[in-house]
Amino acid sequence: MKSRACRPPAMPRDAVPTAGAVQQALPLAEPAPPRTPLVTGASAARAERLWFCIWLPNLPLEASRTSDAPTAVVEDQHGIHRVLLADPEAQAAGVMPGQAANAALALLPVLQLEERSLPREQQALEQLATWAERFSSFVSIAGHDVLLLEIAGSLRLFGGLRALRQNIAKGLEGLGFRAMLAIAPTPLAATWLARSGQRACIRDAANLAPVLRKLPLACLDWPTALCEALGGMGVMTVGDCLRLPREGFTRRFGAERLLELDRALGHLPDPRTSWRAPECFCADYEMTEEQTDRELLLNICHELLLSHEQFLLARQLGTQRICFSFFHLKGAATELRLGCARAERTAHRWFELLGIRFEQLRLRDPVIAVRLRSGLAQPLQAETESLVFQGKPGSQLHRFSITQLAERLIARIGDQSVQAATMVAEHRPHYAWRSQSLLADWSSQTLDEPAQYLQRPLWMLPEPAPLPVDSGYPIHRGSRLRLVDGPERLETGWWDEDGISRDYYTALNPEGMRLWVFRNRTRAPDWYLHGYFG
Repeated sequence: MKSRACRPPAMPRDAVPTAGAVQQALPLAEPAPPRTPLVTGASAARAERLWFCIWLPNLPLEASRTSDAPTAVVEDQHGIHRVLLADPEAQAAGVMPGQAANAALALLPVLQLEERSLPREQQALEQLATWAERFSSFVSIAGHDVLLLEIAGSLRLFGGLRALRQNIAKGLEGLGFRAMLAIAPTPLAATWLARSGQRACIRDAANLAPVLRKLPLACLDWPTALCEALGGMGVMTVGDCLRLPREGFTRRFGAERLLELDRALGHLPDPRTSWRAPECFCADYEMTEEQTDRELLLNICHELLLSHEQFLLARQLGTQRICFSFFHLKGAATELRLGCARAERTAHRWFELLGIRFEQLRLRDPVIAVRLRSGLAQPLQAETESLVFQGKPGSQLHRFSITQLAERLIARIGDQSVQAATMVAEHRPHYAWRSQSLLADWSSQTLDEPAQYLQRPLWMLPEPAPLPVDSGYPIHRGSRLRLVDGPERLETGWWDEDGISRDYYTALNPEGMRLWVFRNRTRAPDWYLHGYFG
């Protein structure tokens, strides 16, 4: 059986706008630098780009495999079908790349031959690019068997470079792909290192040239005729190319190859186009022959639902409608539509509904393909997981939601001991909330403009904490803060004895923490920390 995903052509990812610079007469913050494209070279060292290359040398075989039998991929070469790739079982029987298909069958009669399909390889590569978006916001399809991920911004999220690499490697292995991985400051260097089979990890651009000089020209994916011409001159490695006179190299072999060497070493920028998965899910599962086995069709639908779940999970979205189409060789497709009362994404939930409806589905003809299309995607509302409690040793586990836990606490220790926080229509942060009984009527608690409170931090300090100042800039934990949003001017409370006149900013420290800081306008112009964002 073969799976195929229906996807529109890849589109470049739009650049994300950055927050405006803070404008004020005094030197409160340096202007935020504009977001630059992903490039290498001298600017890359400043931007601290790091590229993760995934090279898939067996992609033609892995994209075409349809069973567990010994398999080889064949390709037409001058009118003769020759083996392009063979799996380990076929290789053990003597099947090697370059053999004629008849010779391979003579060695292994049970060998399954698959014609190479470039569309299937492209679809498999796009599926992997969609999967890789969970590790990086910038994924680039750099060739027919290469994926590039910019991972400098993902290291802290995944616990460091080693943990991130292990997660990607295990994920690829679980998906059934054999990959060669390499990490380098430039995309071309990462690609060449992966093609060489080295498990290289180079973070400092200064260490790049010594490693690249040792690579053979076969890793560069240059035309065979060019490599043969260079080999005839005794040029076998990248270092040999770099030792040639630049003008003579350009006259004889063209400037394109010389520019590639400069980009790989970081001497020139190397911008890449980001691949973006489609926003609407649509995937097909094609079969080699017609099927009437309903259990088999259910398993196919479950596989499509798992892909649908991963698609929505990467975007933190859900949907209330999905549609299965069962195609027949003759006649129109049979459709089965499912719906949920609220947006859902889990494959388990959709499969339960499918099992109920599938019993009533009548298929007038055998099925040759199945398609899953999702409805309009919606933002998924987060839910609090149940808490697990165990009473006496050996007793049964009990699960309670946060609401149920609060209700049981109130019943045990009293209403006055368990309180909730509610917002108040007040601009002063320390007056903008109050405690309230969980058993109170919440239906009357409404705010005219609740959106303004979305910019408030989750953790507010009981009292603002003074911050050290260096040349007019606030300091937190020994490092200068960077103001990314603001000022928000609060000048209120003049009618009582607790009025304020402050400029609030959202600030970032070098560790990535988002802080809510302010400076008084009428009193001493000192900086204060008032809260932490989640």
